Amino acid sequence: MTSIGRAHGAITVINAMPCGIGATVGVDLSTEARFEIAGDERVVCILNDEGEDTSMARYCVRDAFRAAGVPEPEGWRLETDSAIPVSRGLKSSSTACNAIIRAVLAEVGHTMDPVDLIRLGVGCAKEAGVTVTGSFDDACGSGLGGFVITDNTRNEVLHSTDVDELDVIIHVPRYKIRKRGLPLEALRSVAPRIKEAIELAREDPFAAMTMNGRIISEVSDVDNSVAERAVSMGALGAGMSGSGPAVAIVVPRGDGRRFAEDLGLPDDETIFTSTRCGE
Repeated sequence: MTSIGRAHGAITVINAMPCGIGATVGVDLSTEARFEIAGDERVVCILNDEGEDTSMARYCVRDAFRAAGVPEPEGWRLETDSAIPVSRGLKSSSTACNAIIRAVLAEVGHTMDPVDLIRLGVGCAKEAGVTVTGSFDDACGSGLGGFVITDNTRNEVLHSTDVDELDVIIHVPRYKIRKRGLPLEALRSVAPRIKEAIELAREDPFAAMTMNGRIISEVSDVDNSVAERAVSMGALGAGMSGSGPAVAIVVPRGDGRRFAEDLGLPDDETIFTSTRCGE
């Protein structure tokens, strides 16, 4: 029998790298994991990006069995497929961890507290080296939906609320930014400015997203012109998501496609989705 686990993506409101506090808003892009105990080999197929390393997925399977108190079998098969581009700042790793662990737990009939499940995936992502901060904020945005603020140094949720249903336009350049190539010292140097954005986020997440995007793109030397044009045209918020290079733009419900056309975004570099309320 094949068991299915799903999780959804998120966009950055506050980047956690400067001071350990992060914030995200869930979006309606999904990753699906299909898992079954079968055969005598352990097989991982990442259908949307077959060149990706499978270590993180294997750690998720291993730790899900451990959490369930069930010995990992000699043979199993995992397939994942996702609408979330890899290494663009759209929480692909966190979403994959959540989906994979959910699929394995469904296969063995075990349930976990949602935040404990998220913490389990965070550990796997850190072991695989695909995250600098642990990405607890990203994983909560994926696993809980809505708007969340987290303390990534303690893996604790500080604030969690639903959000209005809004259109989200994501401009996705073709190049990737790997976590190992980030200017960590420079990012930490802007912690005082990011703390101001955190205070703003509780009252206006999308204004904070714009502020965060300006700070992070500047220190990372990533072009922020798409976000600036979007804000000048009336977007509720716009900024680089995660470590980029994707830029998320939030506009009123129903305005997304017209807004992207007016902004002049190429069709093959644009994803349309919407905010996702809490699960």
